[in-house]
Amino acid sequence: MHVNYLREIRQNRIGNTGLVLLLLMLLMALLAPLLSPYNPVEYTGNIFSPPSTQHWLGTDDVGQDIWTRILYGARTSMAVGIGVAGTSMLLSLFVGCTCALCGGIYDRLWMRLVDIFIVIPPVIVAILAAAYLRPNVILLVILLSAFFWPGGARVIRSQVLTLKEKVPVTAARTFGAGWGHIMLRHIVPDLGPILVALMIQDARRAVFMEAGLSFLGIADPAMISWGKTMQQALGFTYLEVWKWWLVPTGCALSLTLVGFTFTGFALETILNPRLRREVNHDA
Repeated sequence: MHVNYLREIRQNRIGNTGLVLLLLMLLMALLAPLLSPYNPVEYTGNIFSPPSTQHWLGTDDVGQDIWTRILYGARTSMAVGIGVAGTSMLLSLFVGCTCALCGGIYDRLWMRLVDIFIVIPPVIVAILAAAYLRPNVILLVILLSAFFWPGGARVIRSQVLTLKEKVPVTAARTFGAGWGHIMLRHIVPDLGPILVALMIQDARRAVFMEAGLSFLGIADPAMISWGKTMQQALGFTYLEVWKWWLVPTGCALSLTLVGFTFTGFALETILNPRLRREVNHDA
């Protein structure tokens, strides 16, 4: 991202809030072993223990420390979000750029494939994959990336069709530069803000989808996930334990989604001149 865009997001109150929330969740994920002395699957000897100095958020029905599981659940969510965002962005960039630059039957074939992927519900494919394959984080990242890249490819293709008509690109072609050189030196740098916006959008969707699939039981049973934790906590809503089991986990997931949403909204405001004028006028 260009430094000016990062500076403007930080100066935007909504964007700054989003960045702080995302940084907080990322630190929780990276520093999980330092923030809790327990193993997330370790039996502590206390079942349904209320919050205390030993267990900040108490323990669950099998005596596992809830705070620890929230920390390691952040690792899963961030790994899936970042993995899907990066993979789908690379696919979108490759397909969008090559379609715009090559055109012809190559462009038409890819765009028809994009149309097919857009109308297929990813949840149905995830259910079928879980039935025949061993679900894990890598498989989940591949599946979600396969269904998130088509929308970004369309956006990038439309932008590249405009960028390739600009004077610097025309001049480079006149002096004999190839499309590979032009794409790396002239087109991709101009796509930077759009690529970041697409990555934020895909990461938010991936975190939500991962939690939703885990909540439905369509995930690796050994994987620590916020969605799975909430699904387990719902079975004990008749006890007081839901207050320190279900609510904190739901808040962690909600804050992560809010962080991505706020950051994406701030970036959209900065990139869209009309929205930017409206925000400045209201201020």
